[in-house]
Amino acid sequence: MDNEINQTEDIKTIENENVVVNETDNQVDIKEYEAKFRRRFLSGLLIGALCTAFICSAFMITTRIFTVGSGGNWGILDDETSLKIRKLEALIDSSYYKKEVDKEAERDGLYKGLLESLDDPYSVYYTKDDLLSFQSETEGIYYGIGAYISTSNEMGMPVISKVMEGTPAQEAGLMDNDMIMEINKESTQGLTTEEVVSKIKGEEGTTVHLTISRSDAEDRIEVDVYRKKIEVPTVVTEMLDDEIGYLQITEFDDVTYNQFVEGMAQLKAENMKGLILDLRGNPGGSLTTVCDIADQLIAKGNEIVYTVDREGKRIDYVCKNDNKLDIPLVVLVNGYSASASEILAGAIKDYGLGKLVGTTTFGKGIVQSVYDLNDGTAVKLTVSSYYTPNGNNIHGIGIKPDVEIKLDAEAYAADKSDNQKDKAVEVLKELLDK
Repeated sequence: MDNEINQTEDIKTIENENVVVNETDNQVDIKEYEAKFRRRFLSGLLIGALCTAFICSAFMITTRIFTVGSGGNWGILDDETSLKIRKLEALIDSSYYKKEVDKEAERDGLYKGLLESLDDPYSVYYTKDDLLSFQSETEGIYYGIGAYISTSNEMGMPVISKVMEGTPAQEAGLMDNDMIMEINKESTQGLTTEEVVSKIKGEEGTTVHLTISRSDAEDRIEVDVYRKKIEVPTVVTEMLDDEIGYLQITEFDDVTYNQFVEGMAQLKAENMKGLILDLRGNPGGSLTTVCDIADQLIAKGNEIVYTVDREGKRIDYVCKNDNKLDIPLVVLVNGYSASASEILAGAIKDYGLGKLVGTTTFGKGIVQSVYDLNDGTAVKLTVSSYYTPNGNNIHGIGIKPDVEIKLDAEAYAADKSDNQKDKAVEVLKELLDK
């Protein structure tokens, strides 16, 4: 995820099963949205918060992975359907203007089309390459350009939400808020975030050509960016004035829990009295990871989240450790805070453990599972809805912050001033004075 969730997909082992994440897509008219971009983009886009680690820029939430065997009654694959598929193939072979047609690509198209018929952007078919990318990306290491990719809720187009320091993206002059109009001269219109990411990724040492639309540039910008191995930091910490700790989580990846524990330990060693947890632009990730982190903040025995499938089966995720945050807490959120981010923010709000500051979150309250098809491919399906501890399903609604404040994007672009972060500090100081 992911603008519904998706971003990246992640597989990790849990009791011989695996955890997965998901993603989103949007379809837009390029001319219409590019015009809107000129007028309104800065006001609608996240600035200063990391979105999903570049190669996974899809908004995600994770569940388990299952293995699907052969056999069974395939209702739609009857004789009539099989005959029609053969007729279509014969027509392509005899009349299509290109003589050479990739048969494997044709088959993949059939499988993808079946999933697309569900009209659910989170249910997708993974080719062998897609699945390999998915598995590698969840480790927090990938071969790319070093930029975080998201999808603008307002524009519906892929954007660079953050450029990582010391990466090819920075060296090529890419900037936060750049809208990606084309990849290798192919339009990004209608592509999911995951598809955008997969097109930008590639072998180390190769290059990708991007066509960028930027708010302060009249013409589109053409740039070539080389790819390299990128290790993604998902947790950033800083000690602010008045012993206020700041910890930003950019996504819930395999490496995130350990980075979170290390970051919290560092802030505590510096005598942290209050904490600002920044989830802005965080597209989600592993359900296991976000629950492990919640377990460090919420009291033992309290529910973090629960899921309900179509049969009404409920699964509860409950805190098991004795850890509980015993200092004032403020959580920064915005329209790009999705999925697993909303699980953590929702639990904190429901239990009254902290104040939420920013804008209403994305609103992704459904869960996907990845099914291994035993041939190197897989399918991701939406399988359940999730609910906050108070029983709220936030899908399509999001979570409204306690203190609402929009980011002053122009000020941030001018001098990196962050009025949302400043407001979080103000709210935290009020909590510390109580």
